[in-house]
Amino acid sequence: MKLLRPSFIVLLVLLSTGCSSSQNWGWYVINPTTRQGQINVEFLLSGVQWTVALTLACVVLSVVLGFLLYLPRIANNRYLNALNRGIVELFRSIPPLVSILWVYYGLPVLTGVDLNPFVSGMVALSLYGAAFMAEIYRGGVQSIARGQFEAADSIGLSSFDKLVFVIFPQALRRCLPAMGNQFVILLKMSSLVSVIGLAEVVRRANELAVTEYRPLEIYTFLVLEYLVLVLLVSAGVRWMERRLGADEQQGAREG
Repeated sequence: MKLLRPSFIVLLVLLSTGCSSSQNWGWYVINPTTRQGQINVEFLLSGVQWTVALTLACVVLSVVLGFLLYLPRIANNRYLNALNRGIVELFRSIPPLVSILWVYYGLPVLTGVDLNPFVSGMVALSLYGAAFMAEIYRGGVQSIARGQFEAADSIGLSSFDKLVFVIFPQALRRCLPAMGNQFVILLKMSSLVSVIGLAEVVRRANELAVTEYRPLEIYTFLVLEYLVLVLLVSAGVRWMERRLGADEQQGAREG
């Protein structure tokens, strides 16, 4: 108990200080019942379209690129397997913010092609997500019973056809929870693209906080924006899980 007393006293001091300064909070800055509050809220919400667009683009590209990146793993070739592992480890090891900065500032120097913030963020985050998606696919495929592979081999399917038509549809159901988690991560990492000028929700919040001098209220609204977006993504993934799970159960009953 003696060890807890100092921390308890500090907590009481912080709470009392916060309560005593609550009259200085300026929630009016995002109050939708006032004209200025409406303008500020509309300004903050205007960044949602860029956040959603960037996230959707990164999700689609990471799903497709991740599958293509996984394909060398099914080949009985150690060089292709080593290439796959090398690429996956490379993109997983680089922090997303570093990738975004390198693509935006470094790639134009090498290629001579200027990329806007949206494309730069999309390229960097998609490659980052693809590396993780490749590992998610690998885990899902490895979870399939060996008998499924043997059954596909018995009817003479090639390695590619066996993966696409027999193994992967089953693995996809098992990959959905991990894929949903990766989608949420990409949504949150889209905030990093604000550092190169994309006018998404974080960039809008930073700009408004500088002009209004109310960071607590503005960033609280930003937290709520991300909370709603993440909940929507999670709900969509759970809906897909139920749909695929129901189809799987129905198929099992019919079988």
